[in-house]
Amino acid sequence: MNPLVLGITLPEIEQAAKLVHDTMPATPQYAWPKLARRAGCTVWVKHENHTPTGAFKLRGGLIYMDRWSRARGGASGIVTATRGNHGQSIAFAANRVGVPATIYVPHGNSPDQNSAMRGFGARLVETGRDFDEAKHAAQQAAAQEGLHFVPSFHRDLVVGVASYALEFLRAVPAMETVYVGIGMGSGIAALIAVRDLLGLRVDIVGVVASRAPAAARSFAAGKPVMTATAETFADGIATREPTDEAVAITCRGAARIVELSEDEMAEAVRIYFDDTHQVVEGAGAAPLAALLRERDRQAQRTVGVVLSGGNIERARFLEILSGATPAAIAPRT
Repeated sequence: MNPLVLGITLPEIEQAAKLVHDTMPATPQYAWPKLARRAGCTVWVKHENHTPTGAFKLRGGLIYMDRWSRARGGASGIVTATRGNHGQSIAFAANRVGVPATIYVPHGNSPDQNSAMRGFGARLVETGRDFDEAKHAAQQAAAQEGLHFVPSFHRDLVVGVASYALEFLRAVPAMETVYVGIGMGSGIAALIAVRDLLGLRVDIVGVVASRAPAAARSFAAGKPVMTATAETFADGIATREPTDEAVAITCRGAARIVELSEDEMAEAVRIYFDDTHQVVEGAGAAPLAALLRERDRQAQRTVGVVLSGGNIERARFLEILSGATPAAIAPRT
């Protein structure tokens, strides 16, 4: 694959990493021995749950808002849509550069995520049955109110997110496979770009929920394929409208995509707590669940998993720890 598919260069990512590190240190990566025994291979975990917003998305938000604020046009503020982590990142970064932020979330969204975004100074609007309906409402508001719409996949977001990929792949260049969840695609795009720019041979494996399979279907078809629903408790990968650019990058640079059941992801949340005492959201646990699904395939190898976030509300976490698999957030009309 051409590593410059988005025109991103290694010096640009290195410069972005410096800006990110002005706000937060590089997150750690640990090879947990109990995970290794469970998976039958060396397991390196990239702890993106250790950022100031509890998720990897902050990196992209910092770069996007820094660049947009410097080239700011006539827009009086920004607007975006989210299930949580993207919105937290934009709210945090917009507050940092003094730009008003309005965040659209679907009805029934996580109260913890909503309060976190408000805590970073954002105004929240609840609308729509799911993320994609909230996104369309946010785009309409941008046009009507003279706001700048921040998409969930954009070159500047990928550049910022690539700072985690740079940290991970430089710290553990011997990894043979890395598993990463796919929502709108910035995380997997960043890993593919950095892998290729560093000249490494690591396989990048995307991970989705079987109840939100748009990315997997798009990968199989070689073009964006939308789904009617995305009903998974793993909020960060609950998307149904892939973008052209994200699909193109994934198709050209990923080894494969693994689809997971809700039970598998819930079990991975429990395993993270048992084996590492980390509190992990569903999407953050999905890469580990995929590795465990492919345990025989990865025997005795060196494998990485991206723990993309730890933003799970207490009630849902307790439900999972009790042995249950939670339902997707029920939308309200």
